[in-house]
Amino acid sequence: MQSIKSYIWITIGSLFVAAGISFFLIPADLATGGITGLAMVINKLMPEITIGNALLVLNIILFIVGFLAIGKAFGAKTIYASFLLTGIIYAIDTFVVLEGPLVDDLLVNLIVGILISGIGLGIVFNQNASTGGTDIIAKVLNKYFSIEIGKSLLIADFVVVSLAAFSFGIELAIYAFLGIIFNGLIVDNVIEGFNLKISVSIISTESAVIQKFIVEELERGATIYLAKGAYTNTNKEIVNSVMNKKEFVRLKNYIKSIDQNAFVMTSNVREVLGEGFFS
Repeated sequence: MQSIKSYIWITIGSLFVAAGISFFLIPADLATGGITGLAMVINKLMPEITIGNALLVLNIILFIVGFLAIGKAFGAKTIYASFLLTGIIYAIDTFVVLEGPLVDDLLVNLIVGILISGIGLGIVFNQNASTGGTDIIAKVLNKYFSIEIGKSLLIADFVVVSLAAFSFGIELAIYAFLGIIFNGLIVDNVIEGFNLKISVSIISTESAVIQKFIVEELERGATIYLAKGAYTNTNKEIVNSVMNKKEFVRLKNYIKSIDQNAFVMTSNVREVLGEGFFS
């Protein structure tokens, strides 16, 4: 069931990526990195080679890298995502005839195209997959050098954008360079949003009941700290736990129902490792 859910998310992410690329970036000749950007360069130099066909050949070359360097699960999901993305782009290219960019402003095409495709990439990466091409290189850099995915994409895409400067001109290359920076920021923020956890510390007269709710209802662990209040000079218990956003909403509503005077402190946690959480 978890595997099916993962592939559904990959499909949704791939649709976002294809929409951003096909409707905004490609019509505006914005080769913003990636194998798609390289395919656009090849298509510009050799118009007889379609973008869809170039994507297919380039992705096959990099599939082996994904399998060997990251593993079979990543490789299988990447094959699915890359072929799906290639198929969607090929279908749009074949059946949706665009006379030109949807809007005339290059900056608007860049921002909207990168925003849509960046969200899609973040969704795909969050499922331990990629859409192929330089995304595979970015995933390798992320795994072996602990570089954030967005920054890894920036490194991998810089070469493609440099090639775009010779094919589409320096102005479009500058836009493309801005695009890969913007794309990296969006991807990192989307992934962080999916994985964001909340650390919550609670001081309440109903400490024991709250602990029970966390352990039994939310199925999360908790740590109890003994402390003394500076104002009241009385001993208190601090209940600390880490959970996702939905679980925190349930906990917050429960605390309000049993102790209106409870003191609750929260902070966002970017990464949690250990039992009940995955790296």
